Amino acid sequence: MQPMNVYALAGESTFNSFHRLILFWCVLILVIDGYDLAVVGAALPAIMKDMGIDPTSAGIMAGSALLGTMLGAIFLGTLADRIGRPKMIAICVALFSLFTAAAGLTSDPISFSIARFIAGLGIGGVLPIVTAQMGEFSPAKLRTRLVTLVFAGYSVGGILVALTGKQLIESHGWQSVFYVAGLPVLLIPFILKTMPESMAFLLKRGRQQELRTLVKRINPTYPLDSQTVLAGNPAKNDASLDAPIKGLFSEGRGFSTVMIWAAFMTGLFMVYALNSWLTKLMAMSGHSLGSALNFVIVFNVGAIVGALGGGWLSDKFNIKYVLVSFYVVGAVALTVMGFTRSTELLFVVVFIVGASTLGTQLIAYAYAGDFYPTSIRSTGVGFASGVGRIGAIIAPVLIGWLVSLALPLEQNFMVIALAGLIGALAVTCVNQARADSTQISKAPALSR
Repeated sequence: MQPMNVYALAGESTFNSFHRLILFWCVLILVIDGYDLAVVGAALPAIMKDMGIDPTSAGIMAGSALLGTMLGAIFLGTLADRIGRPKMIAICVALFSLFTAAAGLTSDPISFSIARFIAGLGIGGVLPIVTAQMGEFSPAKLRTRLVTLVFAGYSVGGILVALTGKQLIESHGWQSVFYVAGLPVLLIPFILKTMPESMAFLLKRGRQQELRTLVKRINPTYPLDSQTVLAGNPAKNDASLDAPIKGLFSEGRGFSTVMIWAAFMTGLFMVYALNSWLTKLMAMSGHSLGSALNFVIVFNVGAIVGALGGGWLSDKFNIKYVLVSFYVVGAVALTVMGFTRSTELLFVVVFIVGASTLGTQLIAYAYAGDFYPTSIRSTGVGFASGVGRIGAIIAPVLIGWLVSLALPLEQNFMVIALAGLIGALAVTCVNQARADSTQISKAPALSR
């Protein structure tokens, strides 16, 4: 009897309660993750006043988590392919919950920065893992939509900070928003109990009975008998669990991997340039600082709409071309933003910018998950996210330097827009024929 290709079977499945469970956990985890990353931005003015620190020190404190997210995405994402995804998700939730809460107990910049760095490891580490988890089990026709829906949770977390942070800080002090972030640690036992293990992980360890139970949950109608042997396709992909980093550059994926990294760097450059300087740039253009909260909310709502809309388009058309289009739209929208003077029109432009910058980055995560085989998916997305954080770290510093030069406002936005054009070029250079989705679409459920 021919072995059954579990990856193709998952792709041919129909969305059911099993997929809903994974979607629920992945969205909830990224809502929490987004809150934990954005919480410093809401609390920073109060922290600066309480600790008596200058803007330079405050910038280092806020940026300490970014270094952690870079290292977490690279190393914890890779480790998930070795020890199993549910365990690593639990570790990441523990890190960002406990150490974000611990930051609220600090009273000096150094201890605060250390706590945020450790929290950043979990914040960055969980992103590629939930991408890989949702992508592996999703029906092929819905895969991109489901992955981008998961990442929409990230923007929901940012909106929660914007809506609740001011009230909590005013009534209970800046520490309160950090203490709240510690509550999700209570979810860890439920995550470990209900989150399924990766099929590639089970295949590698020969745990056929667990895999058989999992297959029945993925596709309950499939006629699975006791004699059926479960396997991956191609089998060599599963062997890459032994060397997941090497797998990023094998089988003709090397150049495309570098291009995906470049796309992530430019995408995250745009996102963090706006996260750090949008309020200041709006003030420079004559808008009230009091409207900053509204701009942040509109930006994040745009990101959610862009991610979900992009996910729908990606499932209908080629995700590569959709992503390239979003990068280009982002570049154009950012350029227009620098020349927009009407407040009402500016809200529309900020919405489009959110959809085509942060929304684009969320689609990029789905694209990376779509590109790499399931056995190295956490590693592939993790390295793309980790290396891409270089752009996130450079962005606030570079834009801050440009602001200090007192250049015309339009030029600041054009520099950010240039990153979008570079990102579009990088994605264009990716060899889509090497994508895992392309390979899976050619493989039947029963493979050689």
